[in-house]
Amino acid sequence: MDYGQALGIFTVLLFGIIVVPGMDMVFVLANALTSGRRAGLAAVAGIMIGGAIHTLFGALAVGVLTQLPMAIFQAMVLIGAAYMGWICYSLVASSITVGSVGRVAARSEMAILRQGTITCLLNPKAYLFVLAVYPQYMRPSFGPIWSQALVLGCLTVAMQGLIYGALALGASRARDGLTGHPQVTIWIGRGAGLLFLIAAVFTAWHGATLHAGA
Repeated sequence: MDYGQALGIFTVLLFGIIVVPGMDMVFVLANALTSGRRAGLAAVAGIMIGGAIHTLFGALAVGVLTQLPMAIFQAMVLIGAAYMGWICYSLVASSITVGSVGRVAARSEMAILRQGTITCLLNPKAYLFVLAVYPQYMRPSFGPIWSQALVLGCLTVAMQGLIYGALALGASRARDGLTGHPQVTIWIGRGAGLLFLIAAVFTAWHGATLHAGA
């Protein structure tokens, strides 16, 4: 797997994990619906800051893992593939729906930005995703870890800004679409699950051939 392939697969997975309705998405919608677009965009900015910090965490984790013996690193890659397979199963087996998006108390945009960052950082699934995925697509053979982290961080922040920003700007329609059409969110989750299945199979194959390529 070359750097271009790794970056392409990471981008697909990133889209899949962000587009699935969850706490970050509901936080953006709640603020946009209650306090307007500026509040919604402040929520998006906070979540984007959280995403950048997750990337820093991922880079540090990869830096540690790459110092391990090849056999241990290969095991970590295969564990990551298994975890992505579990994400696939969870998304396909569950029926993801979004209930009514509740109101939030009026606050300043800076307060919303801070809470958005905290909301993102307190999501345990984000850390599991980073630990499972980043070692697959951020490797010393691709160049300096810091430059790879910068690219992945920019992709993460841009994807969050694109998806959540669109929701903030079209909050009413987005809310109606998510709460009024549960089948849509269910199939979004299942579609994202398929992306993770493909990535898990590809990663498992690559992990199994690490020794041969070393």
